[in-house]
Amino acid sequence: MFWQEDEDKTLPYQAPDDILDLSFAMRCKQLPLDHAWDLSVAIHQALPWFEGETLAGVHTIHVAESGNGWLRPEEQNGLLIPSRRTRLELRIPKQRIQAAQALTGQILSWGEYKLEVGEAKEKPFSNAAVLFARYVVSAETESEKEFLQRMAAEVKQIAQFKIKKMLCGRSQHLRVGTNSIFTRHLMLADLDNETSIRLQQVGLGVGRHYGCGLLLPHKGIKTLKPTE
Repeated sequence: MFWQEDEDKTLPYQAPDDILDLSFAMRCKQLPLDHAWDLSVAIHQALPWFEGETLAGVHTIHVAESGNGWLRPEEQNGLLIPSRRTRLELRIPKQRIQAAQALTGQILSWGEYKLEVGEAKEKPFSNAAVLFARYVVSAETESEKEFLQRMAAEVKQIAQFKIKKMLCGRSQHLRVGTNSIFTRHLMLADLDNETSIRLQQVGLGVGRHYGCGLLLPHKGIKTLKPTE
């Protein structure tokens, strides 16, 4: 008898946790909107090993958001006012959890800004079908079509997955040291389990250490459809 059952889709998918997010409580009165580079420098000073971890990343800090995380509110005075629920998050290999927890109790500072780091919680990745990145490095001369084609090729290389649904969001500049880089928002949809996790692990493009290319689950959207 030849009888091959289909994969049981009712079984929960067990996502690998060799890379995960470490989410720290934090206290901070205010931060500049464009804080990615300064925060990255402060993290590297506090955790000297961080620079050598190619898959490590520093999430930019966001407060109350609109668009299910797709957009951040722009404060008129160029500052963010973190609440008690605001978190500092690092994306790190699992074997670095204990080393990263050395941040707890430290005060990260640059210029007039100070951020007190609290206790940490582990946040394993979820196999979300829709992911988004707030910042993916692009060239200003690169058209939106060229950018999406390049991202599709990178997804194919990383996860052997042919992306069918992808949207490019707004663009903006980020300060990196004394220079400025051009970035775009990116959303990917209809991902399978393995692709979703792999892309969260590896990211897209460059700049993970200052918040670029890091993919996050997008809540509340199953598929993306162009507006008519």
